[in-house]
Amino acid sequence: MVVESRDVLSRPAPPPDHTVRYGPGPDQIADVRGPAATDLPMIVILHGGFWRPEWDRTHTGPLAAALAEIGYPVAQLEYRRGAGWAAMADDVVSGVAALADRYGPPLLLGHSAGGQLALWYAAGAPAPRARGVVALAPVADLAEAYRLDLDDGAVAALFGGAPDEAADPCRRVPIKLPSVILHGGGDRYVPIDLSRRLTDLDHAAGGASSLVELPQVGHFALIDPEAATWTEVTTALRSLH
Repeated sequence: MVVESRDVLSRPAPPPDHTVRYGPGPDQIADVRGPAATDLPMIVILHGGFWRPEWDRTHTGPLAAALAEIGYPVAQLEYRRGAGWAAMADDVVSGVAALADRYGPPLLLGHSAGGQLALWYAAGAPAPRARGVVALAPVADLAEAYRLDLDDGAVAALFGGAPDEAADPCRRVPIKLPSVILHGGGDRYVPIDLSRRLTDLDHAAGGASSLVELPQVGHFALIDPEAATWTEVTTALRSLH
């Protein structure tokens, strides 16, 4: 039986402590929680939703609140969806830079499409400011996601057709930042083979990313602090600081 937690998408969470704006647009914002003074690195959450406008950072509220409760400063980074890849990529770079300037180099925690963004950043973003990446069920191979037509053409909708190779983590190996990928074997939204392919290509190119495979775990359990997989997420984060 697959462990899944789709209810986490609508579970309420306490409001953030404050917000940080990194650009003039309504989506160029981050919700911040957690202690103001700590030796732990900030965790920047990049949410999923297959890059579609209807999904925003709200559904990562329980994840962010749980991380803040164990002592991490946390930022839920929003980014423009529906404006194309270039705008989205620019927002990730600009948002991480603004948070790094204010709080120090963060760890990136990306889920699903947000995992793709985090791994793209780790593999090829200019002058990366993060110290490492934990990617949860990432869309790690855009070419294969396009071929499989994941989420009814999500990749084609983002790029207007086939994906840009410069955006695909599999085409940007080796991954330059320390990176840990967690992926469930029961994921029916993003097949685990995408993460296997990325780590194989990364290792062949001399990279050192690691993949933790979680049998019978679904797509959303990885962002649910009430699921049994929570200890796997916190262990991966601790391994990078």
